[in-house]
Amino acid sequence: MKVIYFGMLREIAGSQQEPIEVAEGATAGMLFAQVLAKYPEMARFEKSLAIAVNLEYSAHSQPLKEGDEVALIPPVSGGNSSRCEIVRERIATEEIAQALRVGEDGAVIVFEGVVRNNTRGRRTLYLDYEAYEAMALKEMEALCEQALRDYKIRDIRIVHRIGRIEIGETSVVIVVASAHRGAAFDACRFTIDTLKKKVPIWKKEYFEDGAVWADGEPFPPEVPRD
Repeated sequence: MKVIYFGMLREIAGSQQEPIEVAEGATAGMLFAQVLAKYPEMARFEKSLAIAVNLEYSAHSQPLKEGDEVALIPPVSGGNSSRCEIVRERIATEEIAQALRVGEDGAVIVFEGVVRNNTRGRRTLYLDYEAYEAMALKEMEALCEQALRDYKIRDIRIVHRIGRIEIGETSVVIVVASAHRGAAFDACRFTIDTLKKKVPIWKKEYFEDGAVWADGEPFPPEVPRD
């Protein structure tokens, strides 16, 4: 069984992933208990973690089988897919917006998340983002599909950057195109708010006097937790 760690969990385990043997008939929760026994320091995150099995958020009762990939997901702070992208270079916001625009659009809304120079009164030097990339892209694509279903928009794009990002640089871009501005604004707000709660992307904040992983927002109710 391959177990993958992210953010502060990776630092506790001392590696990104490791094989762990489980008994026949074990569940995700039983594997989680083994991990906590091996790394007691992770217990302080027990109430806030989610589990993913083969790129799907899963309940603790989820049965495991040989060859499964299990990821322990801390609260989230967001390769390519049809509407979504994770990049390591600067995001070309204007190019993304221009590529999405067509003649039928009466509104193109662009949201940019930008690295600011302070957090809670501490001077920020830079941020470092990491992602569970395969699952992050899958969740981002699902967000786009939900926005297209629930709001009267024509199309949407999400691009998230990972790695070191300097002050003033863009970490995430969401572009929404529609015939009318109201639907575009509503869809954009829904998408960024849900992305920050559900998509497995984390950030570490580097200050003049140290570095910390940013506190994530609670997972939404639809994410299995037990």
